[in-house]
Amino acid sequence: MKPMPEILYSDDQLVAVVKPAKQLSVPGKGPDKQDCLWHRVQQQFPTARIVHRLDYATSGVMVLALTADSHRALSLQFQHRQTGKRYQAIVAGQLAQSEGTVELPLRCDWERRPLQMVCYEQGKPAQTHWRRLEAVDGNSRVELLPITGRSHQLRVHMLSLGHPMLGDEFYAPEPIRKQSERLLLHAEMLSVQHPISGEPLRFEKPCPF
Repeated sequence: MKPMPEILYSDDQLVAVVKPAKQLSVPGKGPDKQDCLWHRVQQQFPTARIVHRLDYATSGVMVLALTADSHRALSLQFQHRQTGKRYQAIVAGQLAQSEGTVELPLRCDWERRPLQMVCYEQGKPAQTHWRRLEAVDGNSRVELLPITGRSHQLRVHMLSLGHPMLGDEFYAPEPIRKQSERLLLHAEMLSVQHPISGEPLRFEKPCPF
C-alpha cells in the first residue's frame, strides 16, 4: 500500500485530505502516472470520487465524495462557486499595493500545453482577490482568494502583476524558480456545505512554508 494522505475529516458522505506537493490529484496518461491522491485515498475509502483538483505542484486541502449523491451535490457547489477557498503563496519581489483583484480571462496556450495564457478573445473569465501578508527575504507572502477555478489561475494572475511564484517550473524565470525546490503555493482552507445535511464545513491545513 502507498502512504495515505493526511485525513482532516471523514464521514459516510465525504472525506477531506491534504494533498502533498508533487503528487497528481488524478491519474495521468501512461502507466507511470497512475499513482495519485485519488488512488491512495481509495485504499481506505474504496468509493471515493474526485470532485475537484489541485495542480501536481500545489499542496493543500481537497475534498472527495464517497457516494454518487454526494459527488453530484459537491460538484454543483464547485460549479456554482458556492465553495470558499483560501491559498497562500510566496511570490518574487515586493508588491507595491497591500491588496487588489486580478480579473484576466484565461485559456490554454495550446502550443505550450499545459501552460495557460491571458486571452481576451477566447479566454474564460477568471478572478482572484489577493492580499499581501508579509515580506519574506525580499519576496512577498500573499493570501489568494480565487473566485473562479481556472487551471493555473493563481500562478498566471500573480505573474500578470510581475510577481511569479517561487519554485514555479512553468512560469517563473530560472533564478526565481530555483529559490525553492517546490512551488510555494498551498491551498490552506476549503469550505463547503455538507452534501446531505447542508451544514457548513470548513477544512484547514496551515501553510507548510
